[in-house]
Amino acid sequence: VQLQACGGGLAQAGNSLRVSCAVSGRTFSRYIVGWFRQAPGKEREFVAASSRYGGSSAYADSVNGRFSISRDNAKNTVYLQMNNLKPEDTAVYYCATNNAVWSTRDQEEHYDYWGPGTLVTVSS
Repeated sequence: VQLQACGGGLAQAGNSLRVSCAVSGRTFSRYIVGWFRQAPGKEREFVAASSRYGGSSAYADSVNGRFSISRDNAKNTVYLQMNNLKPEDTAVYYCATNNAVWSTRDQEEHYDYWGPGTLVTVSS
């Protein structure tokens, strides 16, 4: 199983970026897909998750209303649209897959495969 995130980069505060994550080696639609992030000097934290088949989504309070997760099961790809970016959104963003139940969507110990991460830097 391989996950490859791309689309990170540098953005000014208030602007937008979209990161994507392509998954190969498993039946993508059968898994919860989540985004986590790790800022410098901080622990990795949950950002957003999409349920199997994309029927439900969940967000951390810090990004709710600004970020949007979506998935294209035909392309085995999940997206994270990040709007109204803030300097505190600066982090390495990781995508991961979860084969457990939806209630575990924000718990990283339930995610079994992870991508290498993509850096998002937001300047003020």
